[in-house]
Amino acid sequence: MSVLVVGSVALDTVETPFGRVRETLGGSATYFSAAASFFHEVQLVGIVGSDYPVGSLKFLAERGVDLSGLVHAEGESFRWSGFYGYDLNSAETRETRLGVFADFRPRIPDAFRDADWVFLANIDPELQLDVLEQVRAPKLVACDTMNFWIEWKRDALLRLLERADVALINDGEIRKLTGDHNLTRAARWLQERGPEVVVVKKGEHGAMLFTRETIFFVPGYPLEEIFDPTGAGDAFAGGFLGYLAQVGSTEPEELRRAMVFGSAMGSFAVERFGLDRLKDLSLEEIHARVRSFKEMTSFEHTLPAGVHA
Repeated sequence: MSVLVVGSVALDTVETPFGRVRETLGGSATYFSAAASFFHEVQLVGIVGSDYPVGSLKFLAERGVDLSGLVHAEGESFRWSGFYGYDLNSAETRETRLGVFADFRPRIPDAFRDADWVFLANIDPELQLDVLEQVRAPKLVACDTMNFWIEWKRDALLRLLERADVALINDGEIRKLTGDHNLTRAARWLQERGPEVVVVKKGEHGAMLFTRETIFFVPGYPLEEIFDPTGAGDAFAGGFLGYLAQVGSTEPEELRRAMVFGSAMGSFAVERFGLDRLKDLSLEEIHARVRSFKEMTSFEHTLPAGVHA
Protein backbone atom coordinates (compact mmCIF):
# COMPACT_ATOMS: atom_id res chain seq x y z
CA MET A 1 0.00 0.00 0.00
CA SER A 2 2.94 2.35 -0.57
CA VAL A 3 3.08 5.68 -2.38
CA LEU A 4 5.66 5.78 -5.17
CA VAL A 5 7.01 9.11 -6.41
CA VAL A 6 9.33 9.52 -9.38
CA GLY A 7 10.81 12.96 -9.96
CA SER A 8 13.66 15.37 -9.37
CA VAL A 9 15.87 15.74 -6.32
CA ALA A 10 17.64 19.06 -6.64
CA LEU A 11 19.49 21.95 -5.07
CA ASP A 12 17.71 25.29 -5.39
CA THR A 13 18.94 28.85 -5.20
CA VAL A 14 15.95 31.10 -4.64
CA GLU A 15 15.54 34.84 -4.28
CA THR A 16 12.30 36.59 -3.35
CA PRO A 17 11.58 40.10 -2.02
CA PHE A 18 11.85 38.52 1.45
CA GLY A 19 15.29 36.94 1.26
CA ARG A 20 17.60 34.57 -0.56
CA VAL A 21 18.86 31.02 -0.03
CA ARG A 22 21.61 29.23 -1.88
CA GLU A 23 21.57 25.51 -2.77
CA THR A 24 18.80 24.52 -0.43
CA LEU A 25 17.08 21.14 -0.78
CA GLY A 26 14.60 21.14 -3.63
CA GLY A 27 13.10 19.08 -6.43
CA SER A 28 9.60 17.77 -7.10
CA ALA A 29 10.14 14.35 -5.54
CA THR A 30 11.65 15.89 -2.42
CA TYR A 31 8.79 18.31 -1.79
CA PHE A 32 6.21 15.64 -2.54
CA SER A 33 7.83 13.16 -0.17
CA ALA A 34 8.21 15.72 2.62
CA ALA A 35 4.44 16.37 2.49
CA ALA A 36 3.11 12.87 1.75
CA SER A 37 5.19 11.23 4.47
CA PHE A 38 2.97 12.78 7.14
CA PHE A 39 0.18 10.49 5.95
CA HIS A 40 1.73 7.37 4.44
CA GLU A 41 4.93 5.50 3.66
CA VAL A 42 6.65 6.83 0.54
CA GLN A 43 9.05 5.24 -1.93
CA LEU A 44 11.22 7.78 -3.78
CA VAL A 45 12.92 7.24 -7.15
CA GLY A 46 15.31 9.93 -8.36
CA ILE A 47 18.96 10.71 -9.02
CA VAL A 48 21.62 12.89 -7.35
CA GLY A 49 25.23 13.63 -8.13
CA SER A 50 28.33 12.95 -6.10
CA ASP A 51 28.17 16.48 -4.69
CA TYR A 52 24.70 16.12 -3.16
CA PRO A 53 24.44 16.45 0.65
CA VAL A 54 22.63 13.13 1.05
CA GLY A 55 22.75 13.38 4.83
CA SER A 56 20.33 16.31 4.58
CA LEU A 57 17.62 13.84 3.50
CA LYS A 58 17.82 11.97 6.79
CA PHE A 59 14.64 13.65 8.00
CA LEU A 60 12.74 12.01 5.13
CA ALA A 61 14.02 8.56 6.03
CA GLU A 62 13.03 9.16 9.65
CA ARG A 63 9.49 9.91 8.46
CA GLY A 64 9.16 6.65 6.52
CA VAL A 65 10.46 7.63 3.09
CA ASP A 66 12.31 4.73 1.46
CA LEU A 67 15.31 6.27 -0.31
CA SER A 68 16.71 3.02 -1.72
CA GLY A 69 15.46 4.08 -5.17
CA LEU A 70 17.62 7.22 -5.10
CA VAL A 71 20.50 6.69 -7.54
CA HIS A 72 23.89 8.17 -6.69
CA ALA A 73 25.80 9.01 -9.86
CA GLU A 74 29.19 10.55 -10.54
CA GLY A 75 28.85 14.17 -11.54
CA GLU A 76 26.98 17.32 -10.61
CA SER A 77 23.52 17.28 -9.07
CA PHE A 78 20.52 19.01 -10.66
CA ARG A 79 20.51 22.70 -9.76
CA TRP A 80 17.86 25.37 -10.33
CA SER A 81 18.05 29.08 -9.60
CA GLY A 82 15.05 31.38 -9.73
CA PHE A 83 13.72 34.78 -8.74
CA TYR A 84 10.23 35.76 -7.59
CA GLY A 85 8.96 39.34 -7.55
CA TYR A 86 6.00 40.44 -5.50
CA ASP A 87 3.83 38.34 -7.81
CA LEU A 88 4.76 35.07 -6.16
CA ASN A 89 2.69 33.01 -8.59
CA SER A 90 5.42 32.94 -11.23
CA ALA A 91 9.18 32.51 -11.14
CA GLU A 92 11.89 33.88 -13.39
CA THR A 93 14.37 31.08 -14.01
CA ARG A 94 17.91 32.39 -13.81
CA GLU A 95 19.78 29.14 -14.31
CA THR A 96 19.08 25.45 -14.82
CA ARG A 97 21.94 22.96 -14.63
CA LEU A 98 20.62 19.45 -15.15
CA GLY A 99 23.84 17.62 -14.28
CA VAL A 100 23.22 13.91 -13.78
CA PHE A 101 19.47 14.51 -14.07
CA ALA A 102 19.97 14.96 -17.84
CA ASP A 103 20.65 11.22 -18.12
CA PHE A 104 17.98 10.14 -15.63
CA ARG A 105 16.26 6.96 -16.76
CA PRO A 106 14.07 5.81 -13.87
CA ARG A 107 14.55 2.21 -12.89
CA ILE A 108 11.96 1.14 -10.38
CA PRO A 109 13.36 -1.27 -7.77
CA ASP A 110 11.49 -4.57 -7.68
CA ALA A 111 10.36 -3.84 -4.12
CA PHE A 112 8.66 -0.67 -5.39
CA ARG A 113 6.81 -2.18 -8.36
CA ASP A 114 3.74 -3.19 -6.39
CA ALA A 115 3.00 0.38 -5.31
CA ASP A 116 -0.72 1.11 -5.17
CA TRP A 117 -0.41 4.88 -5.42
CA VAL A 118 1.90 6.41 -8.03
CA PHE A 119 2.81 10.06 -8.48
CA LEU A 120 4.65 10.90 -11.68
CA ALA A 121 6.17 14.26 -10.84
CA ASN A 122 7.23 16.80 -13.44
CA ILE A 123 9.67 14.96 -15.73
CA ASP A 124 9.71 14.08 -19.44
CA PRO A 125 6.36 12.38 -20.26
CA GLU A 126 8.23 9.66 -22.13
CA LEU A 127 10.01 8.80 -18.87
CA GLN A 128 6.68 8.94 -17.03
CA LEU A 129 5.27 6.42 -19.52
CA ASP A 130 8.32 4.22 -19.01
CA VAL A 131 7.67 4.20 -15.27
CA LEU A 132 4.14 2.94 -15.90
CA GLU A 133 5.59 -0.01 -17.81
CA GLN A 134 7.55 -0.95 -14.69
CA VAL A 135 4.84 -0.79 -12.03
CA ARG A 136 2.52 -3.78 -11.88
CA ALA A 137 -1.03 -2.83 -10.94
CA PRO A 138 -1.33 0.60 -9.32
CA LYS A 139 -4.64 1.54 -7.75
CA LEU A 140 -4.22 5.16 -8.80
CA VAL A 141 -1.80 7.01 -11.09
CA ALA A 142 -1.46 10.79 -10.73
CA CYS A 143 0.73 12.93 -12.95
CA ASP A 144 2.07 16.46 -13.14
CA THR A 145 3.61 18.35 -16.06
CA MET A 146 4.86 21.78 -17.16
CA ASN A 147 4.69 24.16 -20.12
CA PHE A 148 7.94 22.85 -21.62
CA TRP A 149 6.53 19.34 -22.02
CA ILE A 150 3.19 20.69 -23.25
CA GLU A 151 5.00 22.52 -26.03
CA TRP A 152 7.74 20.05 -26.95
CA LYS A 153 6.39 16.62 -25.93
CA ARG A 154 2.66 17.09 -26.48
CA ASP A 155 2.05 13.71 -28.16
CA ALA A 156 3.81 11.80 -25.38
CA LEU A 157 1.95 13.83 -22.77
CA LEU A 158 -1.40 12.98 -24.36
CA ARG A 159 -0.45 9.28 -24.35
CA LEU A 160 0.40 9.60 -20.67
CA LEU A 161 -2.93 11.23 -19.88
CA GLU A 162 -4.73 8.25 -21.42
CA ARG A 163 -3.24 6.13 -18.62
CA ALA A 164 -3.57 8.59 -15.73
CA ASP A 165 -6.37 8.59 -13.18
CA VAL A 166 -5.59 12.05 -11.84
CA ALA A 167 -4.02 15.02 -13.61
CA LEU A 168 -2.58 17.79 -11.43
CA ILE A 169 -1.92 20.90 -13.49
CA ASN A 170 -1.89 24.63 -12.92
CA ASP A 171 -4.26 27.08 -14.56
CA GLY A 172 -1.73 28.42 -17.06
CA GLU A 173 -0.66 24.92 -18.11
CA ILE A 174 -4.17 23.59 -18.68
CA ARG A 175 -5.03 26.64 -20.78
CA LYS A 176 -1.91 26.10 -22.88
CA LEU A 177 -2.57 22.39 -23.28
CA THR A 178 -6.23 22.71 -24.24
CA GLY A 179 -6.24 26.09 -25.97
CA ASP A 180 -9.25 27.06 -23.86
CA HIS A 181 -9.20 29.92 -21.35
CA ASN A 182 -12.26 28.54 -19.50
CA LEU A 183 -11.06 26.21 -16.76
CA THR A 184 -14.28 24.18 -16.59
CA ARG A 185 -14.27 23.45 -20.32
CA ALA A 186 -10.53 22.81 -20.23
CA ALA A 187 -10.95 20.28 -17.42
CA ARG A 188 -13.69 18.49 -19.36
CA TRP A 189 -11.42 18.40 -22.42
CA LEU A 190 -8.75 16.76 -20.31
CA GLN A 191 -11.17 14.22 -18.84
CA GLU A 192 -12.21 13.17 -22.34
CA ARG A 193 -8.60 12.14 -22.91
CA GLY A 194 -8.15 9.96 -19.88
CA PRO A 195 -8.03 11.18 -16.28
CA GLU A 196 -11.29 10.85 -14.35
CA VAL A 197 -10.09 13.48 -11.89
CA VAL A 198 -8.53 16.83 -12.81
CA VAL A 199 -7.03 19.13 -10.20
CA VAL A 200 -6.32 22.68 -11.38
CA LYS A 201 -3.90 24.51 -9.11
CA LYS A 202 -4.29 28.29 -8.93
CA GLY A 203 -1.43 29.23 -6.61
CA GLU A 204 -2.42 31.60 -3.82
CA HIS A 205 -5.98 31.53 -5.17
CA GLY A 206 -6.55 27.88 -4.27
CA ALA A 207 -7.33 24.83 -6.37
CA MET A 208 -10.28 23.29 -8.21
CA LEU A 209 -11.29 19.62 -8.30
CA PHE A 210 -13.17 18.31 -11.31
CA THR A 211 -14.72 14.85 -11.36
CA ARG A 212 -17.27 13.54 -13.86
CA GLU A 213 -20.10 14.49 -11.50
CA THR A 214 -18.93 17.42 -9.37
CA ILE A 215 -16.76 20.50 -9.05
CA PHE A 216 -15.15 21.42 -5.74
CA PHE A 217 -13.07 24.48 -4.87
CA VAL A 218 -10.68 24.95 -1.98
CA PRO A 219 -9.25 28.45 -1.35
CA GLY A 220 -5.66 29.31 -0.73
CA TYR A 221 -4.90 29.72 2.96
CA PRO A 222 -4.65 33.44 3.89
CA LEU A 223 -1.09 33.78 5.16
CA GLU A 224 0.34 37.02 6.51
CA GLU A 225 3.86 36.10 5.39
CA ILE A 226 4.98 34.11 2.34
CA PHE A 227 8.70 33.59 1.86
CA ASP A 228 9.16 31.06 -0.95
CA PRO A 229 6.51 29.49 -3.22
CA THR A 230 8.95 27.00 -4.74
CA GLY A 231 7.63 23.46 -4.40
CA ALA A 232 4.18 24.47 -3.16
CA GLY A 233 2.49 22.54 -5.98
CA ASP A 234 4.45 19.39 -5.19
CA ALA A 235 3.68 19.77 -1.49
CA PHE A 236 0.01 20.10 -2.48
CA ALA A 237 0.29 16.87 -4.48
CA GLY A 238 1.97 15.16 -1.51
CA GLY A 239 -0.82 16.15 0.85
CA PHE A 240 -3.49 15.22 -1.70
CA LEU A 241 -2.16 11.79 -2.65
CA GLY A 242 -0.76 11.01 0.79
CA TYR A 243 -4.17 11.54 2.35
CA LEU A 244 -5.91 9.36 -0.27
CA ALA A 245 -3.40 6.59 0.39
CA GLN A 246 -3.93 6.92 4.14
CA VAL A 247 -7.69 6.44 3.86
CA GLY A 248 -7.39 3.99 0.96
CA SER A 249 -10.26 5.55 -0.94
CA THR A 250 -11.06 7.86 -3.83
CA GLU A 251 -14.72 8.31 -2.98
CA PRO A 252 -16.01 11.85 -3.67
CA GLU A 253 -15.98 12.94 -0.02
CA GLU A 254 -12.39 11.71 0.38
CA LEU A 255 -11.28 13.52 -2.77
CA ARG A 256 -12.67 16.73 -1.28
CA ARG A 257 -10.86 16.17 2.01
CA ALA A 258 -7.69 15.38 0.06
CA MET A 259 -7.97 18.75 -1.66
CA VAL A 260 -8.05 20.49 1.72
CA PHE A 261 -5.08 18.50 3.03
CA GLY A 262 -3.22 19.30 -0.19
CA SER A 263 -3.94 23.01 0.15
CA ALA A 264 -2.85 22.90 3.80
CA MET A 265 0.49 21.29 2.92
CA GLY A 266 1.08 23.78 0.11
CA SER A 267 0.40 26.64 2.50
CA PHE A 268 2.94 25.34 5.00
CA ALA A 269 5.59 24.92 2.30
CA VAL A 270 5.61 28.64 1.42
CA GLU A 271 6.04 29.85 5.01
CA ARG A 272 9.82 29.46 4.85
CA PHE A 273 12.49 28.95 2.24
CA GLY A 274 12.98 25.50 0.77
CA LEU A 275 11.87 22.57 2.88
CA ASP A 276 12.52 24.24 6.23
CA ARG A 277 8.87 24.51 7.25
CA LEU A 278 8.00 20.97 6.19
CA LYS A 279 10.93 19.66 8.22
CA ASP A 280 9.69 20.87 11.60
CA LEU A 281 5.98 20.64 10.91
CA SER A 282 3.78 18.50 13.17
CA LEU A 283 0.61 16.53 12.55
CA GLU A 284 -1.12 18.66 15.17
CA GLU A 285 -0.37 21.79 13.14
CA ILE A 286 -1.63 20.13 9.96
CA HIS A 287 -4.95 19.12 11.48
CA ALA A 288 -5.35 22.55 13.10
CA ARG A 289 -4.96 24.18 9.69
CA VAL A 290 -7.42 21.77 8.10
CA ARG A 291 -9.92 22.73 10.81
CA SER A 292 -9.25 26.37 9.92
CA PHE A 293 -10.15 25.62 6.31
CA LYS A 294 -13.42 24.13 7.49
CA GLU A 295 -14.20 27.19 9.60
CA MET A 296 -13.36 29.56 6.73
CA THR A 297 -15.64 27.84 4.23
CA SER A 298 -18.52 26.53 6.35
CA PHE A 299 -21.87 28.32 6.36
CA GLU A 300 -25.56 27.57 6.73
CA HIS A 301 -27.93 28.44 3.91
CA THR A 302 -31.04 30.00 5.41
CA LEU A 303 -33.76 32.18 3.91
CA PRO A 304 -34.93 35.43 5.49
CA ALA A 305 -38.38 35.39 7.01
CA GLY A 306 -41.06 35.63 4.35
CA VAL A 307 -38.72 34.55 1.53
CA HIS A 308 -39.48 31.25 -0.16
CA ALA A 309 -37.15 29.26 -2.38
